[in-house]
Amino acid sequence: MVGLLWLLLIGLVAGFIARALVPGPDPMAWWQTILLGVVGSFVGGFIGSLLSGGSITDVNSSGIILSVIGAVVALLVYRMVSRRA
Repeated sequence: MVGLLWLLLIGLVAGFIARALVPGPDPMAWWQTILLGVVGSFVGGFIGSLLSGGSITDVNSSGIILSVIGAVVALLVYRMVSRRA
């Protein structure tokens, strides 16, 4: 249960930072921001596992940084997909 709350908190922070870093309007609800951050955490974990050879679920000090980078990537992909629809 604590792990889920931690995931949601990191997701909220990463999603909020990603939305602040990427210019342009992003009309999202708070739960969409959390979802963006959670997706970003998985993308960041995947990137980290490729670079370090570790597991996606490894927790380290660069986790929040990679989560934000992953959330930025996810936000840019979301924008590209939503513009075409």
